Amino acid sequence: MAYQRAPTVVGVPNFNAVEDAAALRAAMKGFGTDEQAIIDILTTRSNMQRQAISQAFTREYGRDLIEDLKSELGGHFEDVIVALMTPPEEYLCQELHRCMEGMGTDEDTLVEILCTRTKPEIAAIVDTYERLYDRPLAEHMCSETSGDFRRLLTLIVVSGAKGARADEAPADPERARELAQELYDAGEAKWGTDEEVFNRILAHESFAQLRQIFEEYKNIAGRTVEQAIKAEIDGELKDALSAIVECVEDAAGWFARRLRRAVQGAGTDDRALVRILATRAEVDLDNVKLEYEKLYDKTLQSDISQGETSGDYKRALVALIGPA
Repeated sequence: MAYQRAPTVVGVPNFNAVEDAAALRAAMKGFGTDEQAIIDILTTRSNMQRQAISQAFTREYGRDLIEDLKSELGGHFEDVIVALMTPPEEYLCQELHRCMEGMGTDEDTLVEILCTRTKPEIAAIVDTYERLYDRPLAEHMCSETSGDFRRLLTLIVVSGAKGARADEAPADPERARELAQELYDAGEAKWGTDEEVFNRILAHESFAQLRQIFEEYKNIAGRTVEQAIKAEIDGELKDALSAIVECVEDAAGWFARRLRRAVQGAGTDDRALVRILATRAEVDLDNVKLEYEKLYDKTLQSDISQGETSGDYKRALVALIGPA
């Protein structure tokens, strides 16, 4: 069955961009800033509504709303608000660019963004990246990664750009059986593993087709594709392939586990926390928070509140998550 997405942010009815722009202007004008007003407005509007507010703000006041917000806010609270004000594809492209620039590459972020999105989502990211940076995403990625991990990510980007409509087609059961057999023959049925076959199938096929392939794999092998990947493959490639499998079968669970890693341990991974909550709020954050509670017997809200977040930053994140 296809994954039923449940967002926590759906926008407001009777939306009025000019009124919201005026309220934000008032919250930032004069002595002091009304951070709560900014949170109340921007965490309840959809991204499309926020873009309309931004346009109204420029039209009414001749000013750039994001620049004004940046000048009034700071720290991780500013990061959340700027993430919310940026069109989703642009924000994800900025995060991809950041994780590949400078010394070293943040492979976790590459996996989180590229291995969890559908073909149409990847196609939008690819187009936006080239527009923003005048450089193909695949080319930049190839210079920052290596080996089978690089080959998988490149295939995802290229097949996403070519096959944006693939996710609309229903799964083909006969093809699913053939590809499941290919996966089995490339891994558990032979000495050593043919990673190229895993890369090709998991990068090229739509989520609907992969779901069917994974079911067929269980019939052939008597265990899951995920178990096979964890037994046969290691390193970054294992993490990337596992992310694809988990997001096809249970995206909410994958993101719940990613959030848990972000809030647990030594220090909070604020970038991951902001990125996931800001980009999943209009997709499936309600599913994610329910899965989080099921997995950890604690609410996502309480873990964020009891962790190292505080003040307006914490209030903005909790507002995005919605009531427990």
